[in-house]
Amino acid sequence: MKIADLITPKSIIANLKATSKKQILQEISRGLADCINHNYQDIFDVLLEREKLGTTGFGEGVAIPHGKMEALDTSYGFFARIERPIDFESIDERPVDLVFLLLAPASSGAEHLKALALVSRLLRDKDSCEKLRGSSTPEALYAILAERHDD
Repeated sequence: MKIADLITPKSIIANLKATSKKQILQEISRGLADCINHNYQDIFDVLLEREKLGTTGFGEGVAIPHGKMEALDTSYGFFARIERPIDFESIDERPVDLVFLLLAPASSGAEHLKALALVSRLLRDKDSCEKLRGSSTPEALYAILAERHDD
């Protein structure tokens, strides 16, 4: 599996204007819903439920909201670079400006974990994050995200 298996340039927002964690989750839910022709509220509800278990803001300005849905038959991703970093209740208490939503089928045990590990490895790489923060178009962000080929 590669990042390019999860996202396309259309599943990227280059400068998301948001003022809260909830608004970020709403906007990325809407974005993914539009990309995969799915109900926005279902995606948003899955993300909210997951956040109740603990924050998906894992530090260094990065969050990976994720969850599983019955209605899906494959995993999907959606990436947003936040215009101004927002408090995401991250474990290091730093505001978040890079968000990668990962949504998987309810039946995807190991595949979901592999996809989550892949996204996590990419977003723990300081050079990749620096490049993402320095890019301002969906196409440029996609190129950075998709350049990694480890599976």
